[in-house]
Amino acid sequence: KRFNLDIRNLSEVTKIDRDRKEVHIKKMSGVEYTESYDILILSPGASPIVPPIEGLKESNNVFILRNIPHMDAIVEFIKTRQPKKATVIGGGFIGVEMAENLIERGLEVTLVDMADQVLAPVDYEMAQVVHEELTRHGVRLVLKDGVKSFRNLGSVVETQSGLTIDSDLIILAIGVSSEVKLAKEAGLAIGDLKGILVDHHMKTSDPFIYALGDAVEVKHRVSELSTKIPLAWPANRQAIVVANHIFGIKDSYKGSMGTAVVKVFDYTIATTGLNEKALKQLNLPYQSVHVQRNNHASYYPNAKEMNLKLLFHPTTGQIYGAQGVGYEGVEKRIDVIATAMIGKLTAHDLVDLELSYAPPFGSAKDPVNILGYAALNLIDGRIQKVDVLQVNDLVSNGAFILDVRTPDEVKYGSLP
Repeated sequence: KRFNLDIRNLSEVTKIDRDRKEVHIKKMSGVEYTESYDILILSPGASPIVPPIEGLKESNNVFILRNIPHMDAIVEFIKTRQPKKATVIGGGFIGVEMAENLIERGLEVTLVDMADQVLAPVDYEMAQVVHEELTRHGVRLVLKDGVKSFRNLGSVVETQSGLTIDSDLIILAIGVSSEVKLAKEAGLAIGDLKGILVDHHMKTSDPFIYALGDAVEVKHRVSELSTKIPLAWPANRQAIVVANHIFGIKDSYKGSMGTAVVKVFDYTIATTGLNEKALKQLNLPYQSVHVQRNNHASYYPNAKEMNLKLLFHPTTGQIYGAQGVGYEGVEKRIDVIATAMIGKLTAHDLVDLELSYAPPFGSAKDPVNILGYAALNLIDGRIQKVDVLQVNDLVSNGAFILDVRTPDEVKYGSLP
């Protein structure tokens, strides 16, 4: 009402007639009609993936989570059925957030994922810290194992390895797929990643139709390859680009980097750009550094450690991506690095970033500066580095490892 918009809820567009520039609409009441358009904007989003699991149709305790009605249904189920045990299938953002919230509601939670880690955007060694946090709060992790069937009306989840998990409530959080049915039936170009193809103005293969959000393929700002990044910031930026272009204002969408943050109990996990898995798939030369720093000056009360990782080109210092796991201030550092990447700064430039400092908020040498110094030590050949995942192999092969940490630091864990 405020903006004088004609909002038509409970109505589904069933067909796009590009020749007549009309859409066919079906109301929930069954009434069907057509509406003409000068410009059409598609923002259908993505829908949760629901694989054909044996026993799924017979189970009345299986839920997906995409919208408010889905959430209401889960809340109502918990309220009326009072489940004690829940199984979350999928370890992405939605999966770990659901696991946390179900634990907070007092349920026993098992999280199942076919991968060897949760949160695929972060690398394996960074995910281990997240695994520890999930386990510490009572989440049972079943990794490298998929779901085979739901038995006894969904009261038992059977995995591919033969494990059986008693479950009163099941949440499917396997991932999402772009809603391209309308676009495909209308003959719009669909990309190899099964997303709607758009140009830098978010225009589809039809000059009168734009598309944006989770349904489209865009350019990755680091790899410059086609990608799909179903996150809120890209969708909002793309909407502005579409509106500007329709009204003749010069603007373009320059691509996505996948900058994201998620809360997992007491931890904050943030990431931007490409991770190691992506760099290996692209066969790009890279190097990485890890630093563990406090979120603010250590002598100021309640300083908390954060783990940061930077990925960069081994000679030019081009920043490929960064990841962070910690309690406070993690997203701030990842946002700084994401901004540096947009500005084409390199690892060399991180040491020169003049960031705000006072003891309650940071350190005179900010963790982002320290990442730059650590990267330069490698780029300039001052030190050599052993990857964290190689350390156990070195130990088993008889390498001598000198631990120079303090006794308090050793209490958190040590190598044999």
